[in-house]
Amino acid sequence: MNKLIIAEKPSVALRIAQALGNSPKRNFVNGVSYYEFDRDSDHIFIVAAAGHLFSLTQKGAGRDLPIFEIGWEPAYKVRKEAYFTKKYLDLAEITGKKCAEFINACDYDLEGTVIGTNIVKYILKKNPDEIANEHKIKRMHFSTTTNEDLEKAYKGLIDFDYANFNAGETRHMLDWMWGINMSRALMRSVMSIGIKKILSIGRVQGPALAILAKRENEIKTFVSKPFWKVNMVVSGTRFENRRGEIFEKEAATRVFESTKKAEVFVKEIEAKEERIRPNPPFDLTTLQLEASRTLRIDPTRTLAIAQALYERSYISYPRTSSQKLPYTLNLPKIIRDITKNEKYAELANRLVAGSRYKPAEGYKEDEAHPAIFPTGIKPAALNGEEDRIYDLIMKRFLACFAEWALLEKRYILLMAPFAESASLGNGKTELDASGDFYDARGVFIKEKGWIDFYRPYANIEQIGLPDLKKGEKVKPEKVEIKEGKTQPPKRYTKASLIALLEKRNLGTKATRAQVIDTLFKRGYVKGSIIETTEFGMSIFTALDKYCGIILDEEMTRKLEEDMDRIAHGSMKKEDVVQEGKDIIVRIIGEFGKNEKNIGNSLKEGIALAEKAEILGACNKDGGNMVVKRSRLGKQFAACANWPQCNNTYPLPTYAKILPTGKTCEICKTPIVKVIRKGKRVFEMDLDPNCSTKAQWKTASQSANGAKAQEAKKEEEINAVKASDIPKKEREAKAGRRKARQPGKKGGSPSRKK
Repeated sequence: MNKLIIAEKPSVALRIAQALGNSPKRNFVNGVSYYEFDRDSDHIFIVAAAGHLFSLTQKGAGRDLPIFEIGWEPAYKVRKEAYFTKKYLDLAEITGKKCAEFINACDYDLEGTVIGTNIVKYILKKNPDEIANEHKIKRMHFSTTTNEDLEKAYKGLIDFDYANFNAGETRHMLDWMWGINMSRALMRSVMSIGIKKILSIGRVQGPALAILAKRENEIKTFVSKPFWKVNMVVSGTRFENRRGEIFEKEAATRVFESTKKAEVFVKEIEAKEERIRPNPPFDLTTLQLEASRTLRIDPTRTLAIAQALYERSYISYPRTSSQKLPYTLNLPKIIRDITKNEKYAELANRLVAGSRYKPAEGYKEDEAHPAIFPTGIKPAALNGEEDRIYDLIMKRFLACFAEWALLEKRYILLMAPFAESASLGNGKTELDASGDFYDARGVFIKEKGWIDFYRPYANIEQIGLPDLKKGEKVKPEKVEIKEGKTQPPKRYTKASLIALLEKRNLGTKATRAQVIDTLFKRGYVKGSIIETTEFGMSIFTALDKYCGIILDEEMTRKLEEDMDRIAHGSMKKEDVVQEGKDIIVRIIGEFGKNEKNIGNSLKEGIALAEKAEILGACNKDGGNMVVKRSRLGKQFAACANWPQCNNTYPLPTYAKILPTGKTCEICKTPIVKVIRKGKRVFEMDLDPNCSTKAQWKTASQSANGAKAQEAKKEEEINAVKASDIPKKEREAKAGRRKARQPGKKGGSPSRKK
């Protein structure tokens, strides 16, 4: 029987071919590779999806809201930037028509199920119900791309995960309908007052913006109050007054003066041992949080790096919400394999010597995948960030098997007698009529345990205390009174906001970082410590006043829970989609009633946003150079005095352009900062012909050669060694390449199709 295996990415297709096939043959169609081999009585083809090959789109060209008539179409027909996916879909169709059974080997989550199922639907021209009833599609379930796990997944094929497809498709449908209807309603509101502006708001984007905007309001309305703290230094250690923040200066001064005159003695000493268990292994959110805290790596970047490590078989599937490592993973074998990696051999050997194979796990679970763990395969050729993320994952994994740490926590209480009681002005009562109290706490690590395994990421450090005895009189080196001010709530970082969205069950583990990135892209927020812009605040204020349901966490959370119920078979897709449609109808009604009010509310915010897009002065007429976008979506810099001044300059596509306030001394155009996702931030002037860019041409010529090499390895994202491909195939491939070279004997100036 002919079978087609569909992988989510080219690199994974290659891994599967190497794991399941005995010398798999590699073929090409339109430059895209696929694999085929015989196994038992079957002939197997393996193709890659290169991500989503289909997109939801509106049926017809109607502009009336709400829009609910939608359907799946090949992505290359919907979005120009997705045209490269056509050759992958064509290849899947060509090979699929030869096959009687299909195996979805895309990532085992809702997205992977939707990707693979849509391809099978397209090949067979049948709906999922028919495919499920005919039992033509199976599922490979694996959490690593090692040969062992892929072989195990193929031998243990499971039935078509129809419930996951329904849940995934429902999410896509609701997100699409929500985004198109809400965004168009928002834009119509500003068009009603004569302004054209691209705006968007999404199902999770709205509540996320509300969280940030409310925090911004808390910060802006916060009234700081002065307070005073009194402390003393004894034997080089600071002891703080147990009253804490004293909000009346007179009271603080009395405490300070009384302590200066007092004879201080040791009132109490405590020391108790406490065992601290290791941190659990990483799920995606805790990995993103820890990478942000310890490595200062952006959460979106962390996920991209982890995904690349997974595709190269170095770690398990990263899009997991589990902190569990089941014993069925053969944990002893993984740890023994790690002993062969000299960088981690010493730590791994300690675990082997102690037969420590039971991990300290967390409470979070994921039915589809375990926690993130290293496979034991020694990585090759990792770049800087990859190496740091891998090291973090490896150390966390090894540490969770190590012994608990033993800490001795120490506490010293000093008393400074005073004669008279003082009103402290903060509602607190005197702690003791006979004196004022000062304390300090210390930590001594008696047994390092897992802390030794998790260096340098462990955040438990020793804090020393002086060697004092109970009842002993001590003389402070100094007594201090310090003034401070109460601080407003802290702003969120991307990592802390992702953790909060997870806690409130908003979005999914794989989409939360994307939602936050969209807020940045739209100009609603800015900064590594996230600050809501005036534009973002105007969006929030208008929606909160006239259409609060669009920001409602509870409504969004209910839909998330209902989609989980679809995946578990306790709710029907049709019911949840209808539920979403009903909510959208209500929201569109609210927009209709308040269209001009919303538009006027946004007017000032839009003006501020446009002002923020001013890049500097035009070098022709002195007007403002601003960022503009063409109908094709390309952006460029143009003089705001158009049509009187037609001065324009091209800008990099898919990049955030920010002003620097500087001007090029040579071409006199503004210098801007260019921020592109996953790439180095740089500055440039606007004129592409400026002599400052002469060096770019040389670099570009060198880069062209590199790009040509990259294009040849389009499927081999992770630089698979030539030795992994059978010798006969390499020789055949080399012969074909030589034959295609124009001007060579037997060559041809054009490639035959």
